[in-house]
Amino acid sequence: MSDVIIRTANEADSPELLKIYAPYVEDTAISFETEVPSLEEFTRRMRARQGRYPYLVAERGGELLGYAYLSPFVGRAAYDWSAETTIYLRLDRRHSGVGKTLYTALEGLAREQGIINLEACIGWTDTPDEHLSNNSAEFHAHLGYRMVGRFYRCGYKFDTWYDMVWMEKLLREHPQTPHPVIPFSELSREALRKSGLTI
Repeated sequence: MSDVIIRTANEADSPELLKIYAPYVEDTAISFETEVPSLEEFTRRMRARQGRYPYLVAERGGELLGYAYLSPFVGRAAYDWSAETTIYLRLDRRHSGVGKTLYTALEGLAREQGIINLEACIGWTDTPDEHLSNNSAEFHAHLGYRMVGRFYRCGYKFDTWYDMVWMEKLLREHPQTPHPVIPFSELSREALRKSGLTI
């Protein structure tokens, strides 16, 4: 994947990122969203996550292949050392190593920030169909995430009830007293490079 650049997303990327996301809404139960958000709403969501958390894109030859970001987990102060992960790849770029490259950079940045727990919310089915397999859970397990919870028949899409699972990865041991989490916007250029970003 040496020809893939991982960099911070900017608002000019929004139209292409929305094109990547839309098929997951329209054709899959990977996203439990049922209507594709407007470009304005999608951009607003990007803005809401940036600053405190990384929002990354994978790019090859000027072409965007996918994106990944961190979000607050629950949103209470005591959860500061936990963050929710999200990743979407162009459908024709799945199983190509791009996802692992994005997540490796995302995890590196989370470590630099002082985040310890990474949480992933994933659609799950005991009976795979055209809209959902358990490939996302398998992807996360391959990267060291473990299953920590399951909600049964909590999402209804395409006339089908789907489960949702939580998977978790711990980036390091929990200290007795943690240092405050460093906002992404305050990380040093050295920390960004160390995590694999092109800056």
